[in-house]
Amino acid sequence: MALSQNEVLAGLAEIVNEETGIDTDSVKMEKSFTNDLDIDSISMMTIVVNAEEKFSVKIPDEEVKNLLTVGDAVNFITSAQG
Repeated sequence: MALSQNEVLAGLAEIVNEETGIDTDSVKMEKSFTNDLDIDSISMMTIVVNAEEKFSVKIPDEEVKNLLTVGDAVNFITSAQG
């Protein structure tokens, strides 16, 4: 069953929190991973791998560079669930 955007956002916030210690309440759709949340590329790759496992989706490497905001990632995961 496909998850809603809010469910994906909540799950992604948990992953970001586990990887970086950033409070889950700070992980919002409009936040930029690099500018607002200060997530580096190594942490971002870990977040991507964990998100792929958690949501059973594949996020191609060439797509990762397009995931600039939390909303971009949520939208990608939501649509990738099929």
